[in-house]
Amino acid sequence: MLTPVTDTDGAPFWEYAARGELRVQACGDCHELRFPPRPCCPHCQSFSQEWRLTNGRGRIWSYVVPHPPLLPEYAEQAPYNVVVVELEDYPRIRLVGHVVSHAGAPLGSLDPQRLRVGARVHVVFGDGGLPQWVLG
Repeated sequence: MLTPVTDTDGAPFWEYAARGELRVQACGDCHELRFPPRPCCPHCQSFSQEWRLTNGRGRIWSYVVPHPPLLPEYAEQAPYNVVVVELEDYPRIRLVGHVVSHAGAPLGSLDPQRLRVGARVHVVFGDGGLPQWVLG
């Protein structure tokens, strides 16, 4: 299984995900949202931060279905989808992920023909708290 590389700024995102919570970083002073997480607010330059819980729902903003040649670990799972999901409650935040048939399912578990821009999705959490998306 491929696992994400974490850094200091993104570590809270993964800690919340391991608990089954999808959260996004916001400035603790001006309250502007930011993703990916970073130490300093690009709007007011504050280093204060907070993590806001999302409702876990969104829509497919864009997607692609890559085919080999790919990195060997991914080629074994191809074809699979890579989606950009726009969050319902924070529409300026877009997350990259995969739509799967159910929580913990492998990358290629959903027929790519079922994907459409604008389709509703909601977050589920796979192995190790990896956020994934399912239709509906």
